Amino acid sequence: MITNRNLNILNNFNILYLEDDDSLLTHTKDILDDFVNNVYAVKTSQAAMQIIKSEHIDVIVSDILLENENGIDFLRTLQEEENIKVPTILTTAHTDTKYLLDAIKLKVENYIVKPINVKELLNTLHDILLPHIQEKEIQKNANVIKTISAITDSKQVEVVKYIMNNLNNNDELIASYSDIMAEISISKPTLIKLFKELAQKNIVIKTAHKTHKFNQNALDML
Repeated sequence: MITNRNLNILNNFNILYLEDDDSLLTHTKDILDDFVNNVYAVKTSQAAMQIIKSEHIDVIVSDILLENENGIDFLRTLQEEENIKVPTILTTAHTDTKYLLDAIKLKVENYIVKPINVKELLNTLHDILLPHIQEKEIQKNANVIKTISAITDSKQVEVVKYIMNNLNNNDELIASYSDIMAEISISKPTLIKLFKELAQKNIVIKTAHKTHKFNQNALDML
């Protein structure tokens, strides 16, 4: 059992919070805002569906009994009709066995009884998201190895590591050559040569001023 959790890992994740009680919605959102990247707080499944389709959501926190609707029905629609699967935490003021069975069938990650214990909610978010972070770190290390094998100059390894370590959530590196050279002792011609080689292999592609997109698919073809 994890006793000391590093809640800072939540900083890069987006949460969709579905709750029809105005006071609880505002209170819980205010707390989550201090820990996560974005909290999309909505009162209806219709609004929740719009967010799901327009924003990247890492975890859903949803009340079961909403006004004139059911949070479990929303999740069922999401999974079975929209074929969208997002890790989910259900909250409810009731401990009805039927809801628990439905939650198990939908493979809900956790079930929190109201009043919501904020520490329990944050710890649950941590435990759900930690494996994703670990998987991403493993993939990042694999990408470093694959990228190094794709270039010819071993002196450029530090730049490759810099690229991987500074990708944003959209797998973009936003940095100028000067920014990179300020961190790494490398000449501009050598740096330009590296980026040209990576671009030729479609691994790192310039998409805008000071913006390069990392292409995972290109590595998979190596």
